[in-house]
Amino acid sequence: MPQSEYVPLLDDGEKLSRDELTALQTQRLKWSLRHAYQNSAHYRRAFDAAGISPDDFKSLADLSKFPFTTKDDLRRAYPFGFFAVPREQVVRVHASSGTTGKATVVGYTKRDLETWSSVVARSIRAAGGRPGMKVHVAYGYGLFTGGLGAHYGAEALGCTVIPMSGGQTEKQVQLIRDFQPDIIMVTPSYMLAILDEFRREGHDPRQCSLKIGIFGAEPWTDAMRAEIEEAFAIDAVDIYGLSEVMGPGVANECVESKDGLTIWEDHFFPEIVDPETGAPLPDGELGELCFTSLTKEATPIIRYRTRDLTRLLPGTARTMRRMERITGRADDMLIIRGVNVFPSQIEEHILAVPELAPHYILEVSRPDRLDQLKVIVEARDSAACDVDSPAGRALAHRIKQFIGVSVRVETVAPGMVPRSMGKAERIRDLRK
Repeated sequence: MPQSEYVPLLDDGEKLSRDELTALQTQRLKWSLRHAYQNSAHYRRAFDAAGISPDDFKSLADLSKFPFTTKDDLRRAYPFGFFAVPREQVVRVHASSGTTGKATVVGYTKRDLETWSSVVARSIRAAGGRPGMKVHVAYGYGLFTGGLGAHYGAEALGCTVIPMSGGQTEKQVQLIRDFQPDIIMVTPSYMLAILDEFRREGHDPRQCSLKIGIFGAEPWTDAMRAEIEEAFAIDAVDIYGLSEVMGPGVANECVESKDGLTIWEDHFFPEIVDPETGAPLPDGELGELCFTSLTKEATPIIRYRTRDLTRLLPGTARTMRRMERITGRADDMLIIRGVNVFPSQIEEHILAVPELAPHYILEVSRPDRLDQLKVIVEARDSAACDVDSPAGRALAHRIKQFIGVSVRVETVAPGMVPRSMGKAERIRDLRK
């Protein structure tokens, strides 16, 4: 959809002034803190240990006095110990993958699901979606929140949902060509796999029906946005969420500005803290993102440390504040000989070398006493593959010049880097 044709449609929450929003957040935070304290054994213990009570919350500035919640807190409560309503009132559960430890389980009441659907519907509308459009959902369905979150949000907006889920890339392309959806919701890395399949089959992706791509579940760069938009002739926007806070739909880019994700602050209160000390940071400072739920019943979350690194910015397309696109995760940061390196930084420079495709893995090893980083990246053309290819040398030079770390670059043939049906696995750590 050309941005010049886009006319925003705002619901009542999006029309609130900052003063009205602050008053609503204060009122809802008082409820959420009390609900958590009275109905969650974890929060009762945590608040008591910190010497803090819901009665101590008088204004938004007081939230920083309350203790953080971490993923480990939820893991210790596995499976249902974090619920703040009787289990019989929980109508659905979701869980994280548990690939790095025991899964984190979250529950939803009927009202929670209605809230979730409404914020995802708002997100799709902010991306340019409208009732009656067809939405191809290629996020995975199941315990992962992506598929069902997108599905019910699109239905709540009044769209026609094509629940494809992830995988079966050839069928993805077939259904896009046959069903002619207006919108696709998928991880950006898997959208690149769909793009590869379009080209493998000899189809022009710019001629397909898609107008809008709503991409999330993993960090991605403006360079990747440009790659996808140019390849498909679509508007590509970012959606953010995580199961511990709700699922997709916590924040979304507005298509008319594409300048960061508007946080739906009437349901989720954001903070930025120092990743090392936990001290609150002012808006505009880079740090770790924390969220407190304002309306969740089954699994309220207080000052949840997401590990995602970003900064808070004033609102533009909406009065609600924006968050910068996630630059990386505190636990995804590589420290190579004293230099901090994020996969998104490497990706930006890969996309600056025309001969290289945005499919890559960062392999970290320690053959002696020093860490070494190897970038395994696909060439766009098999002819460009070489142990010492010009494209690889160009990438290594850019990384050294702009990031400050020396790397080895191995360019491989198209299709050699494994594709992920969900979140892309970018780091292969051989030091462990």
